[in-house]
Amino acid sequence: MFVHGAKIASIGVRVRRWVSLHGVSLNVDPDLEHFLGIVPCGLSTPVTSLAALGAETESTRVDQALRAAFEQTFMAEAISANSSPAP
Repeated sequence: MFVHGAKIASIGVRVRRWVSLHGVSLNVDPDLEHFLGIVPCGLSTPVTSLAALGAETESTRVDQALRAAFEQTFMAEAISANSSPAP
């Protein structure tokens, strides 16, 4: 995921031996100098963080916001996919 042309988040998926592994990362307040020697996802784009953008970085609040957005996006879809049509 990109904000103002800089990478701020990633979603990873791997399938190995019929098992899927997945994860999400969000740059909240890392030392961005650590990214100077890395080419994230093979892209030569800068890396940013919530802190660098002046956004909220208190970990509990960031976690709550991320969970709420995830549930709003994916749980509603899962519920509608599992719902039976009314008789």
